[in-house]
Amino acid sequence: MAPHTTAGGGGGAEDEVSEAAAASPALRHRHAGKGEGLGGNGGAGADGQASVERVFADKAVPSWREQLTLRAFVVSALLAVMFSVIVMKLNLTTGIIPSLNVSAGLLGFFFVRMWTAAAERMGFLRQPFTRQENTVIQTCVVSAYGIAFSGGFGSYLFGMSDKIAKQATEAKDANNIKDPHLGWMIGFLFLVSFIGLFALVPLRKIMIVDYKLTYPSGTATAYLINGFHTPEGAKLAKKQVKTLGKYFVFSFFWGFFQWFYTAGDECGFKNFPTLGLEAYNNRFFFDFSPTYVGVGMICPYIVNVSVLLGGFLSWGLMWPLIAKKKGSWYPANLEDSSLHGLQAYRVFISIALILGDGLYNFIKVLIRTIAGFISMVQQNSKSMLPVSDNGSSMSSMEAVSFDDERRIENFLKDQIPKSVAYGGYVAVAAISIGTLPQIFPQLKWYYILVAYVVAPVLAFCNAYGSGLTDWSLASTYGKLAIFVFGAWAGLSHGGVLVGLAACGVMMSIVSTASDLMQDFKTGYLTLASPRSMFISQVIGTGMGCVIGPCIFWLFYKAFGDIGESGTEYPAPYAIVYRNMAILGVDGFGSLPKNCLILCYIFFAAAITINLVRDLTPYKVSRFIPLPMAMAIPFYIGSYFAIDMFLGSAILFVWERLNKAKADAFGPAVASGLICGDGIWTLPQSILALAKVQPPICMKFLSRSTNAKVDSFLGLS
Repeated sequence: MAPHTTAGGGGGAEDEVSEAAAASPALRHRHAGKGEGLGGNGGAGADGQASVERVFADKAVPSWREQLTLRAFVVSALLAVMFSVIVMKLNLTTGIIPSLNVSAGLLGFFFVRMWTAAAERMGFLRQPFTRQENTVIQTCVVSAYGIAFSGGFGSYLFGMSDKIAKQATEAKDANNIKDPHLGWMIGFLFLVSFIGLFALVPLRKIMIVDYKLTYPSGTATAYLINGFHTPEGAKLAKKQVKTLGKYFVFSFFWGFFQWFYTAGDECGFKNFPTLGLEAYNNRFFFDFSPTYVGVGMICPYIVNVSVLLGGFLSWGLMWPLIAKKKGSWYPANLEDSSLHGLQAYRVFISIALILGDGLYNFIKVLIRTIAGFISMVQQNSKSMLPVSDNGSSMSSMEAVSFDDERRIENFLKDQIPKSVAYGGYVAVAAISIGTLPQIFPQLKWYYILVAYVVAPVLAFCNAYGSGLTDWSLASTYGKLAIFVFGAWAGLSHGGVLVGLAACGVMMSIVSTASDLMQDFKTGYLTLASPRSMFISQVIGTGMGCVIGPCIFWLFYKAFGDIGESGTEYPAPYAIVYRNMAILGVDGFGSLPKNCLILCYIFFAAAITINLVRDLTPYKVSRFIPLPMAMAIPFYIGSYFAIDMFLGSAILFVWERLNKAKADAFGPAVASGLICGDGIWTLPQSILALAKVQPPICMKFLSRSTNAKVDSFLGLS
């Protein structure tokens, strides 16, 4: 890909654009996130362009111990708390979580630069800030806030609770319920989150060096970090941080301002009927959320359009039509929130779309993984690999570039002993098998044993597929575990709880293993030691196992209506995952009339849409919506879709006016909006726990209702 050369208009803008072009290795790859760059050469650039490593050739690579600094982990801990709050809020509102790697890398660079500048002025600076240390921070932060997602606080773990069980169709007995508690959540995460780190460590050389898997997100992060540590990249990073800070402050104080008007149910700007009261009743309104405007600026256009289209299809068309069948398709005396009534259509059709999309992509990635693996083996059998198993150089038919030669040498220097990997996996598995049944008596030891036997194979498939396509299917493997282990246990033996707990075990293993391999790719491209990367991942995972549950507990205690449909924090995937578990153990007998037929139709539609996307040319397929994204508003409404669409529109116009500047500063603006609004949640939670109530209720009424209120109060 050629560097950006778009000219700006005007003096200061031209300087920023030229800096963006100069730092292009970081900028070119920063959007290669989940689902993008499929099958593309995300790692290209090192070979086809100027050497990256020659820029750093005169700088000594610090030892793995020197890469693990106290300041790195202090900064990592602060950023881990910040990003965990943001991810938790996103988890409990819509479940859409964009990649925050750019923000983590940028803020990590900025904070340590501040630290080193202050230490240098005081004469205490002993070690300069390097790209390897930056990589350690990035790895630690991402692994820590990743627990806020894979920990299931907005899905399987919260789905075990009595609050979610009351909204489900059945399985409301004590044998299928476990309410959240800080102690067991931390213990559970410590037991299941580390084992994935050991699963694939022995295969790191094969996947990174021998097979040269792309890992687009890991590659994008590496180019970002390498770019920061060049003179041009450092200048641009300072301007990006300044932009991020400006929008952070705006977003934070906007959240503070909105809080004053929320003294009651359905009060405040989040309930502003911007498109009219009828649209508001069908959950179409702009809710003034900087978070989802920022998310819309980060997510690809097709994701935002798909979400909005799903909102129109469900709340604009299907639910009003099904509501007219009240008394025919389902009992007329039921509330709309009942899962024996209209809510069943919302939840289970959404599940059908999610499962159809997940199954299709699982099979597609599995086929591509197998085909790619066979192709790699065949190619490598025809020519000698550039590196032997013991790390010594070998002759090869392929010329090895200066960059690759330096990276391979460094990557194989600090080996992680295989005994540590194998022994660690067996030890953690043994502890889990003996301990997890104490937390979940329904989860028998042999269920866990079977999960740990098959997990390395699934972890390899997920990590290999992620290396080829950048798609992690951890949640798909988790859903598979729900059905397999839930059906194995049966409803009378706590099958719902077993399925959800097994989902957590499986999802944590395959997700952590894939993330670790992405980090190894980043370390490979920045010359960070694999040993320091592994230790950073272990420390970050440990941080996440404490930070994630504590932040969820704060939300859980501060907001009493968390998990309820139509509230500020509906946790939509909690009820979805619980109902998947119920389907796994009990079948479809309790669904209302025609609900199952509609589920079949939408399941088939999800597969068909994906098939059409893959079979048509890109110029056509890029306009075809994504079923997974369409499914999200089916349950919770379209209000956030309007926010995200506005974010897309802002970025679209910005790119048309000045693409290089939009590429350089768009992620910083989006991150500032997301971070400011997300961090406001912390003081908001503290105020709620302290029983401090907002002073004003801003509510909107129809003209006729307002006349009745005025008459009742004697104002008319």
